[in-house]
Amino acid sequence: MQPMRQRTCRFCQAPLSVTFADLGMSPLSNAYLAADQLDAMERFYPLHARVCGNCFLVQLDEFESPDKIFSDYAYFSSYSDSWLAHCEAYSRMAIERFDLGPSSQVIEIASNDGYLLQYFRDAGIPVLGVEPAVNVAKVARVKGIPTEVCFLGADTARDLAARGVTADLLIGNNVLAHVPDLHDFVKGLRILLKPQGVLTLEFPHLLRLIRENQFDTIYHEHFSYFSLAVVQAVLFAHGLQVFDVERLSTHGGSLRAFAQLHGQGNRRSTEALHYLLTEERAAGLDNLSVYVTFSRQVQATKRALLRFLLDARERGKQVVGYGAPAKGNTLLNYCGIRTDLLDYTVDRNPRKQGTFLPGTHIPVYPPEKLLETRPDFVLILPWNLKDEVIAQISHVRDWGGRFVIPIPVLEVLA
Repeated sequence: MQPMRQRTCRFCQAPLSVTFADLGMSPLSNAYLAADQLDAMERFYPLHARVCGNCFLVQLDEFESPDKIFSDYAYFSSYSDSWLAHCEAYSRMAIERFDLGPSSQVIEIASNDGYLLQYFRDAGIPVLGVEPAVNVAKVARVKGIPTEVCFLGADTARDLAARGVTADLLIGNNVLAHVPDLHDFVKGLRILLKPQGVLTLEFPHLLRLIRENQFDTIYHEHFSYFSLAVVQAVLFAHGLQVFDVERLSTHGGSLRAFAQLHGQGNRRSTEALHYLLTEERAAGLDNLSVYVTFSRQVQATKRALLRFLLDARERGKQVVGYGAPAKGNTLLNYCGIRTDLLDYTVDRNPRKQGTFLPGTHIPVYPPEKLLETRPDFVLILPWNLKDEVIAQISHVRDWGGRFVIPIPVLEVLA
């Protein structure tokens, strides 16, 4: 019998043994299937998040490399109208606050399809995207966004810096969680930042994940889950100082951290930063007891959703899904929901239409499918966009259809 391997924290290397949430076995959440793949074997991996008792970083094991997960990617940021509005507002704020102009350089890491950099380009500011997914980078280039196809690390950052490419504003939106080697990635950020430059990182806030039961944001593509205190420690370990933070509504509740080179940037720490760090401590994020009780909330949500779906099926009601997000695949696989309980789902992304969800094999159709079948209930899988989604498919109400929101607690809305 093989001895159990010793897990260590990817940040501080302390032993890693405390469970945060064990969601069973699950496939990669963006591994959508074509029809001719349905009879083939799928790879399932443990979806078991643990918390470090030393630094309190919540993390998953790395079962697949970033190359495997991200080199050909199904997620395109530009399909969310509210996300685009968020990014346009960010660009206006950053241009004004940091006095950016034609002589500045804006670099975004994990720039996807150019969803954000297009607003800086339109303002006459030079931009560069760094994006590992070839298929997504191609779309950005068609839009006129210069894009380097690579993963950021110390070596790629040195290569860019040697070519004279460094940032007055360096952006990383929802990328920090996708990085298994935190140290190499943050080294790369430091190398790319000019002496007086500013780094902004957006990431889902672990405190909101815990308080609002957002367990479906745990999936294999997200290697780590961050509090502000942990992000501050990770950046400081590589000479970067967080000086400000903003709370955001995106992705169920995120933070935007602002950082500068330690000892070189001249920006003072804000009251917002000190207040949020104090709030995290008061909430017990530096105490393991807060983490070990999270699983009970997760199990309660599973039972509530299954009770609803079973009851609807017994009453002869049709329930379908809206969206095919990664978080939805975590939810459906953890709960064991397949076409016996959810007939299909729809998505605006043409790349996902005509595919089947990983693990559950639920088919994905265009949104027009809702008009064909006139379902009784629509389960909104991207619950963080529920207002946007309900506005887009408000016609479901015309036949008496209702909307189901699974997180943080089950809601059925008229």
